This record gives sequence, C-alpha cells and structure tokens, in this order.
Amino acid sequence: MHVLVDSLAVGSLTAVQERAFSTKDPELFARPWRERSWGVSVTGVEAEGREAIRRAAEVGFAGFLADQYATYVTGPVELLGEDAAIVHVYARATDADGTPIDADVDHTMIALYVLARGADGWQIVARQNTPVAR
Repeated sequence: MHVLVDSLAVGSLTAVQERAFSTKDPELFARPWRERSWGVSVTGVEAEGREAIRRAAEVGFAGFLADQYATYVTGPVELLGEDAAIVHVYARATDADGTPIDADVDHTMIALYVLARGADGWQIVARQNTPVAR
C-alpha cells in the first residue's frame, strides 16, 4: 500500500508540472521544487534553486516554449528509501488542444526526476530532460 500511495503522490507532482507547462505558469511550475534543487532543460540549460527554476520557466514560457504543449505520463516510481525516489516522466508534444503532433511516436522527451519527501510531502530535487532520438 505504501508504494501505491507514494506512486499516486508522485503522479500528482507530474500533473502539476504538466498543468504549469500547458498554462505557461512559472509560479505553479516552481511550486513543487525543493528550495535547493537542480534542473536541466531539454536545451541543456541548467538552473539551481527554486527561484532560478521559476525564472527559467518564465523565460521559456514567454519565449521558445510559448506555443508548445505536452502531455506527461508518469513512468515507474523507484523508491530508494523512505524519503527518496526516482521516476521517469514521458512527455508527448501536442497542440494546444492536446492532440499529438507526431502520431508516430509515443513520447518526445524523457525526464528523470529525483524526489525527496519532506514535511509537506514529495518535492522535486532534480530533473534532467532528454529529447527522444528519432
């Protein structure tokens, strides 16, 4: 039961990231990140700390990501202990209505998340995005 509950909680973090990406909301995007955290975007830009991640999202959402949308699917959650986990998240590029842009692929990006459980639940510690090779 513990693993199922944790998997559901991790899935809710993924849903927040997807909603923030789709609505271009940098505040929502940064909310589940731990204060001391690291993120590497699909373009290779590294950000350290929640505020830097929020700023990177703000710049990206207003710039090259402004007309991009995606659906996210949470992959397997691997608990590394009581308070640490890793998870793959598979993103699929879509149009604004959620229709896949490329029907021939099931995902266009893989993100590896490192999560830590704190007093307020699970938080994102790190994320590395990688585009899928075609």
